[in-house]
Amino acid sequence: YPHKLFSTSVILCKFMESAAAKSISTASSRLLALAQQLRLYKAEESTGKLISRVGFQESTSPAKKAAVLICLFEGDDGDLRVILTKRSSGLSTHSGEVSLPGGKAEEGDKDDDGVTATREAEEEIGLHPSLVDVVAFLEPFLSQHFLIVVPVVGILWDRKAFNPTPNPAEVEAVFDAPLEMFLKDENRRSEEIEWNGKRHLLHFFDYSTEDKDYVIWGLTARILIRVASLVYQRPPAFVERIPDFKYPRMHTACVIKLENYQVKSKSFDLKAKLVLGECGIIQLCSRELCLI
Repeated sequence: YPHKLFSTSVILCKFMESAAAKSISTASSRLLALAQQLRLYKAEESTGKLISRVGFQESTSPAKKAAVLICLFEGDDGDLRVILTKRSSGLSTHSGEVSLPGGKAEEGDKDDDGVTATREAEEEIGLHPSLVDVVAFLEPFLSQHFLIVVPVVGILWDRKAFNPTPNPAEVEAVFDAPLEMFLKDENRRSEEIEWNGKRHLLHFFDYSTEDKDYVIWGLTARILIRVASLVYQRPPAFVERIPDFKYPRMHTACVIKLENYQVKSKSFDLKAKLVLGECGIIQLCSRELCLI
């Protein structure tokens, strides 16, 4: 009975649309304002720029692409929270680690990062795409396995409508954490590593919920720091990355206290001690900062 199946599908789709619309209509003004703010965001870097920045040539650029979903919702206390997963211990890579829902792109995704992220989220934790309002796409990140990972930001208007059903083959647990945590120096530690010929800071965030302890680190932590900076419109309270000097350093580096800087014609105040080279241009929090 194809016509009956088609009619049922149409009715179901309309029901889901009306449910989503109802959820949006009852959302707080803060969440609505955030969604509007994020929809105006335009990623600043292309994939090619990211690849060349870490030392790859266009001809040898990684062919594999992935997307992760940063699904935000409003908690009972009015705070913004993000959905995270703990990967299954049986997986061949990153087993037992905390991650964002997501995965590699497939042919059926039609080069749509939003489709990739929401499809993977449904497969991993049972989050139906109709419940997620995709509002922004961030600059791509490069994973240690040379995957181009695009962060996709989505709003879950009605948290109660989502009943987590983790796929045991991929996910061991589903939990959520406050987004603002990734801008604070509390419960954070870092480790300096060398990767692809450069020094990097690896951040670790310790988080406890109920009777379980989680460590959020690596690429997941990097992405969440970036998203939190964008959402709250401020840099983290710690040095996010080792400054990338574009010019030769002086033989004797000087430590200065930087009080003011300018980012694309917008003035901010910053009180931090930084080691600079002779050029006075540094790389911090993925932004090029020019001394005034």
